[in-house]
Amino acid sequence: MKKQTIIVTGASSGIGLETARYFLDRGDNVIINSQTASKLEEVYHELGAGDHLAMVAGNVSDKTTGETLVQTALERFGSVDVLINNAGIYENKPFLEVTEDYLDRFLTTNLKGTFFTTQAVIPQMIRQKDGVVINVGTPLVSHAIAESPSTAPISSKGAIHALTLQLAAEFGKDNIRVNTIAPGLIRTPMHGADLDNNAGIHLINRIGEPEEVAQMIHAIAKNKLISGAIINVDGGMGAGHHLS
Repeated sequence: MKKQTIIVTGASSGIGLETARYFLDRGDNVIINSQTASKLEEVYHELGAGDHLAMVAGNVSDKTTGETLVQTALERFGSVDVLINNAGIYENKPFLEVTEDYLDRFLTTNLKGTFFTTQAVIPQMIRQKDGVVINVGTPLVSHAIAESPSTAPISSKGAIHALTLQLAAEFGKDNIRVNTIAPGLIRTPMHGADLDNNAGIHLINRIGEPEEVAQMIHAIAKNKLISGAIINVDGGMGAGHHLS
């Protein structure tokens, strides 16, 4: 399997960090991104700071961040083969308490970040006649939970699911594949210490690990027949639920 160049946004912790590690461990070149430069620097050294790793700090909702990621990939490694749009935020807030500013936070980080970073990489993938974009969504887009009021982030993630299908259709002729993975409850810093109390939301009755999501992202990146897919990595959460 040929060495590829992978861009991972939101790579300073959780799924992004483990995904970067997973690709690095299997011989690929990786560019990691996070908004906080100091935290990104720590992760850069945690991952070995080797010849196959580069970093770009910046907010993905700023179009120049995506442009810098592409420039860095080309200068360091000569291609942009896989973009993993992992950067995102999630919170619960009742619908009637959502303000315009609050909604904009999620639309900006989640949707605009995914949209504009993808917009930055697609021209290079067209030139290469090859490329993969993997977005991060959620099974909650199609499996709502009354006790988890999250209309603001879910609206942004639903838009990402729709964007995935449209991009797969628009750029399939250029041999560019676009997919979304939808993780369930994963053990990341985004969640609190009592996360395991919610294991029953998964049919397999346990919380997922970041490495399990990274495995699926890697598999999608390497399988050339998968495009336009929304793939749940959620322990059966999207399929159904327990009665209690």
